[in-house]
Amino acid sequence: MISQPWHWAFSGAMIAVIVFLMTWMGRSFGMSTIFRDACTLIGAGKKIPFFDIDMKDERWRMAFALGVITGGFIAANFLQSPEAVHISGQTIKHLNDWGISYPQGQGFLPQEIFSFSPRGIIIALTGGFLVGFGARYGGGCTSGHAITGLSHLQLPSLITVIGFFIGGLTMTWVIMPLIFG
Repeated sequence: MISQPWHWAFSGAMIAVIVFLMTWMGRSFGMSTIFRDACTLIGAGKKIPFFDIDMKDERWRMAFALGVITGGFIAANFLQSPEAVHISGQTIKHLNDWGISYPQGQGFLPQEIFSFSPRGIIIALTGGFLVGFGARYGGGCTSGHAITGLSHLQLPSLITVIGFFIGGLTMTWVIMPLIFG
């Protein structure tokens, strides 16, 4: 049961419970602050004031990040479903037209993009940099703005989430066809 997909409503309910509990505890949900915390731990606060923070208040976030990484490792290595992810036939055809094959029960990631090759490494590093830079520049990541910020009715989060959607649509309909099409 645990390796099979669960209904989306269960995830939504769990996110709502977590956001409520974190709000009640005076915390905000989001992962991009981990970058700041990690830089503080390796000593960046000695040279850059942005990284000079009291880590006592951030221990919970570091534990949260460690739990996410550990949970991801466990799920990827021990709880994989042998079935391929169900996506539409039209999407599979579209990816095939770009030279990207559907994984067919061998994971979620197409090997043409996510592989240990020069192209795969460049794509991963570029995407990681853009996501990390954008999250810090935008004052938070997608989960922080879309889940916590919108649930707290924050206008900056609404504007940021609109920007996420514009960026996603631009990537899907403009940039990806230039890279793969």
